[in-house]
Amino acid sequence: MKCVVGIDLGSTTTKAVLLDEDGRPISRGITNSRSNYGVACAAALDEARTAARFSFLERGVTLPAARAELPRLLDGFRLALYLAELAALRETILHELDRNLTRRVQKSVLAPAVESILADAVRAAPELFIDSKARKSEFFRDLAGAAFVASAERLAREGGVPFEPLVALYDRAILEVETRVRPRDEGALLHDALARSSVAPDVRAHLGDAIARAINEPLEEIAFTGTGYGRQTLPFPKSAIRSEILCHGRGAHRQFPGTRTVLDVGGQDTKGIQVDQHGVVTSFQMNDRCAAGCGRYLGYIADELGIGLHELGPLALQASRVVQVNSTCTVFAGAELRERLSLGQKREDILAGLHRGIMLRAMSILARSGGVFNEFTFTGGVCRNGMAVKLIRELVAESYGPDITVNIDTDSIFMGALGAALYALDDLRAGSPHLLPSFNAVENLPPGDLVPMTAPACASCA
Repeated sequence: MKCVVGIDLGSTTTKAVLLDEDGRPISRGITNSRSNYGVACAAALDEARTAARFSFLERGVTLPAARAELPRLLDGFRLALYLAELAALRETILHELDRNLTRRVQKSVLAPAVESILADAVRAAPELFIDSKARKSEFFRDLAGAAFVASAERLAREGGVPFEPLVALYDRAILEVETRVRPRDEGALLHDALARSSVAPDVRAHLGDAIARAINEPLEEIAFTGTGYGRQTLPFPKSAIRSEILCHGRGAHRQFPGTRTVLDVGGQDTKGIQVDQHGVVTSFQMNDRCAAGCGRYLGYIADELGIGLHELGPLALQASRVVQVNSTCTVFAGAELRERLSLGQKREDILAGLHRGIMLRAMSILARSGGVFNEFTFTGGVCRNGMAVKLIRELVAESYGPDITVNIDTDSIFMGALGAALYALDDLRAGSPHLLPSFNAVENLPPGDLVPMTAPACASCA
């Protein structure tokens, strides 16, 4: 199958979307943007390629009993990837201990603690993938970080193991793990997941044949377009780069054809965009260089509280009142948060106020762009924040009336990449596609960084 590729390289997450030659969606992939934009871009594309194999697999499974087994099979695949990443994290941390021993704490104390922490993570891993509700994030950094910190806190309380050196080891190791892309053998991983499942022989045979067909089906990428905050770092020619404004406007219109107003709240900027009936941008407004009112501000707050960015929205939704926040300046965010906590205010109430301040700033940008017209579509990474979604619905209704159709979907984070893929399709149809055959997560990395992605033994899921 031939496909076009759109990549949205954001400051927080990187997304990739694959479309076929008729513009129909094939798959999409997402990863956190990491400390290396090139690796993040390659990893997002690899996720989209893997998702394409999943799509081929679903299409090729016709036996009802086998189709019922697909969700468990794919969960087993994701579990195997997670376990492989945990193994890489363990190896990296132990190597860090050998390379640079902590002066105040001996390796004899930290190494057993690390082994215990990661063993706990391996034992708990199946629960994250058997029940998707237990998996609060789709990124390895978030899942592994939460498990590591929880076990480190327990060891610090019960065994007197120093907490800070343990977390410092994790922080250094995760950066190294995230800047190495390991080639994955989707076929082997799916067959491993199938081998661990308890299914009837005919179902096993049917799924095995479907896996073989899905893995062997050709996938040829024939045109690329890039966008996003980090688009200038993409290995694309300038003519294959489109602005975020154009891509978000077009992607939102493609997903929701009635869209006339788009709000994109990303990590580094917020954009209010007006489009016509064809998805063509007619006007827009952006925030200035300050990151106030953007996802990066929420990131600072999460860091101050020592929690994951994905945990902010659910926590804010627990608020019993909304604390009025004086400023959404990122420079003073930590100071105001600490001051309000010292006054005895609940952190969920403070977070509700912080979220409201961000959304009010976004509404002012929308007003400067021309207001909100029916339909209104919310895009960008912050559209996955439940509190931000709740507030934007309320504020749009208050300011522009309850009859405005508001389009908000967790998949709206892919609107920029979708718009980029549509521009790649335009280039293909115009006879001037941008071909990037060397853009590969493995080929573009030095040999020392090629670590095969295989599933380690796991007694818990055998």
